[in-house]
Amino acid sequence: MKKYNMFTTKEIKPLGWLKRQLEIQAEGLSGNLDKVWRDVRDSAWIGGNAEGWERVPYWLDGFIPLAYLLENEDMIKRAKKYIDAILDFQQEDGWICPCRKEEIETYDTWAVLLISKVLVVYYECASDERIPLALYKAMKNYYELLAQKKIKLFNWGKFRWFEGFIAVNFLKARYHEDWIDKLALILKEQGTHYEQLTERWVRPLNQWTYETHIVNLAMMLKSEAVSCDALGEGYFDLAEKLCRFLDQYNGTPVGLFTGDECLSGISPIQGTELCAVVEQMYSYELLYAYTGDNKWAERLEVLAFNALPASISDDMWTHQYLQMSNQISCERFPGRPVFRTNGSEAHLFGLEPNYGCCTANFNQGWPKFTLSAFMRDGDNIISAVPVPSILNADAADITLTTEYPFKNTFCYKIKAKKDFQFTVRIPSFAENVKVDEQEMKTGGNLMFTFRAGEERTITVAYEITPRCIERPYDLKSVQYGSLIFSLPIAYEKVMHEYERDGVERKFPYCDYEYVCASDWNYALAGDSFTVVEKQTKDGVFSSEEPPLVLMAEMKKIDWGYEDGFETVCAKVPESRLAIGETEIKALYPYGCAKLRITEMPLI
Repeated sequence: MKKYNMFTTKEIKPLGWLKRQLEIQAEGLSGNLDKVWRDVRDSAWIGGNAEGWERVPYWLDGFIPLAYLLENEDMIKRAKKYIDAILDFQQEDGWICPCRKEEIETYDTWAVLLISKVLVVYYECASDERIPLALYKAMKNYYELLAQKKIKLFNWGKFRWFEGFIAVNFLKARYHEDWIDKLALILKEQGTHYEQLTERWVRPLNQWTYETHIVNLAMMLKSEAVSCDALGEGYFDLAEKLCRFLDQYNGTPVGLFTGDECLSGISPIQGTELCAVVEQMYSYELLYAYTGDNKWAERLEVLAFNALPASISDDMWTHQYLQMSNQISCERFPGRPVFRTNGSEAHLFGLEPNYGCCTANFNQGWPKFTLSAFMRDGDNIISAVPVPSILNADAADITLTTEYPFKNTFCYKIKAKKDFQFTVRIPSFAENVKVDEQEMKTGGNLMFTFRAGEERTITVAYEITPRCIERPYDLKSVQYGSLIFSLPIAYEKVMHEYERDGVERKFPYCDYEYVCASDWNYALAGDSFTVVEKQTKDGVFSSEEPPLVLMAEMKKIDWGYEDGFETVCAKVPESRLAIGETEIKALYPYGCAKLRITEMPLI
């Protein structure tokens, strides 16, 4: 097993479409949440009277690397303002959360685990030398409270115990004290052991439980990888076993597991929470770094290029709480929602549809994904996720120019500072791989040796064949490399500006219903597709001008609606008989199709 280390915002910077994606995020809700949303603007974490638990840490977890990746001085100052306040409020004994001493026993210490992770992120970005001591004091205080049985893990903390190992591993690398190892043991002893819960994942229930909560499960996938070294245990790829089990009973074509808000089966009209998308991405990023196993990077790409942009508006001012594979409308349900444990507004695009956790948490997705572009093994460098970026490392300076995943050509300009080996990960779906126009006979990763002072440009290219993939109920989805394609549905936006529970929604951070405005009842009429590359003006994941489409033969069918609903297609088409002639339709990348049919019959 090959373990890699992550680079930080000091070494990696985005280029091309990826930089523009981060700029749109900074110009949208993520970059302005502390100005418009009281749970961040007036949080108890900075002395206010609003929420003082997970929302500020969630937001900082993405806002901090976003600020430093873009080298945005205003955002960097605003991030520091929050960190300064958090450190100023830290108690002498190390307690760091905005909770009165007499309330500690009933305070869910998920917030301790989360803020400890944020402090590590901030240190990696800012090199603030206050952080190691503050984190040391916070986690030692946490250990003492747990060891003396003044507190214990319960609720979210119990189900997310492994999140504390980001800080545990940080401290173990700097301090060699027994209490750190003892804290690691306590966290695992009091935490949930998910491998014992798999039978609860087989049959979805209309019931909310921690054991089947989709965000818990997305986070859980990295638990063995982040904790086994600190615990002195072996690594047995538990994540693979659990991923396969979850996919069998709850999988979607874009690599997610349904959860609206708990596991919801394999129906294409059930949803998945946006928090789960970014947490599953983070799990895969760490799993690839820990194992060096290409499957985790490949799965990461599928999530990042499909599920993440699908739930966020083009301008990134609004987002969905839930996305659906077959999503023909995003209108409020007048009665009972189709979702198992979420409300009637969970699929709207808005400021905080259904619940505000995703409002704060979704913004970690793109920044942390950017930091997965390159990884290292000592001085050796791995091109892990080939997105446009610059790496300034001790061993070399590397510039990667590419429009991947929409075009499959990669130009690496490399200046070696030391002798090092450069590895380019090649995905399993790549065909006819060429390096500098020379066809490569072997599969797997490409490896290049550089000598100190050497400068070289390497061009890698490969081909991909679009194909149908099998889905439940004898349905199909269309895959092209890491991209999943959907039939896009035209829509009209209905804007809602209002105030509820002291939270104001006004343009551009208001709520929107997306009302279906085109026919959607189509089936695939063939399994061959024509790739058409296009140009996009602003942002790669444009719902109006996607940079790539697949032309497909399709026919209308009498699909029908889910029983009791007028804005939800039937889980399985009522008929697979064609009711029209063959039409040539453009399939959009899933992340560009806000309304869509993704799982459909082939007739």
